[in-house]
Amino acid sequence: MTGSSSASELRRTLGVGDAVVIGLGSMVGAGIFAALAPAARAAGSGLLLGLAVAAVVAYCNATSSARLAALYPASGGTYVYGRERLGEFWGYLAGWSFVVGKTASCAAMALTVGAYVWPGQAHAVAVAAVVALTAVNYGGVQKSAWLTRAIVAVVLAVLACVVVVCLGSAESDAGRLDVGASGGVGGVLQAAGLLFFAFAGYARIATLGEEVRDPARTIPRAIPLALGIALVVYACVAVAVLSVLGSGALGDASAPLADAVRAAGVPGLAPVVRVGAAVAALGSLLALILGVSRTTLAMARDRHLPGALAAVHPRFQVPHRAELAVGAVVAVLAATVDVRGAIGFSSFGVLAYYAVANASAWTLDSKPTARVVPALGLLGCVVLAFSLPGLSVVAGAGVLAVGVVAYGVRRWVVERSGGLGQ
Repeated sequence: MTGSSSASELRRTLGVGDAVVIGLGSMVGAGIFAALAPAARAAGSGLLLGLAVAAVVAYCNATSSARLAALYPASGGTYVYGRERLGEFWGYLAGWSFVVGKTASCAAMALTVGAYVWPGQAHAVAVAAVVALTAVNYGGVQKSAWLTRAIVAVVLAVLACVVVVCLGSAESDAGRLDVGASGGVGGVLQAAGLLFFAFAGYARIATLGEEVRDPARTIPRAIPLALGIALVVYACVAVAVLSVLGSGALGDASAPLADAVRAAGVPGLAPVVRVGAAVAALGSLLALILGVSRTTLAMARDRHLPGALAAVHPRFQVPHRAELAVGAVVAVLAATVDVRGAIGFSSFGVLAYYAVANASAWTLDSKPTARVVPALGLLGCVVLAFSLPGLSVVAGAGVLAVGVVAYGVRRWVVERSGGLGQ
């Protein structure tokens, strides 16, 4: 009995440093290279306010996730928390939101790699990236952590160069940092929703709960550390780029960080920024595949997805079938569609996911003071989700509705089968 149990469980190999690196690999990724422009377009001079709002909501979500992850250190993240605290349906809804939204994000990150590495063959490069990183994940989570560590180091070095060059340039003007919300309250909230896409990576730490050593201590430390480092990096980059381009030029930029170093008078750094963006997208894609496959594993264990996906490789101790399935779906999407516009759709799904996390954390303690953070996080998730562009809201709500219908059909079939069996 013990042997079969251990064969179906994942190996605990990650410490605090590894978990922080995996979270950073998800957050300090392509989002900072891509999300600033649409956020500036929405908020105008209120971009920094939007970043602050996104950070507050992310902090609430991170705090709720850390408390829950310490209590339920299993793969699946909020899928597990919602199931245990609120009931099977809410856990399922969280898992469905995460898998669908983050699968779209995986394809978007893969296409970002292709766009920076070889724009004329972006789809082919994207598929190759998905195949390569799926193979890395298949070899074990520790190998993924090592590769993510190298990627994070490269990306942070590139971003540091951008900050130093922009702030040290004669073109830098503090007057461009005016925080007046020229885009209005709606624009600031929409920008916050779009920027939230770049903050959501700390979920990867929670979804790896079954592979973390001493999760009750490691996860609550790793999540706020990763979030804090990412916030400092984002704030420095946003201030540096705004000081050179201003919100108007930033909103119109197709490659904002590359445009910023050109405007700062160092065009030779632009190719380096392009390489950094490609590497960042690879880091995000690696961590996304890792997280989606673990949530797929958890849902397959409960038969919300095909049970075959719950298999764990006897040698590598990874959910190999779930990883291959996720990789195959993402490869097909990357080969056939352009999903870079899916940032809004992905944000809607992830905000729904964290709404369930905050609602779950609300049930942990009846003291009013202990419920302030999850209440603020839940409200923030709902407000930001419905402040996103209309098409993203409609598409996101539609996909959630499909998930609800699928859940209802499955329950009906199970209950009918049970009734017939009696």
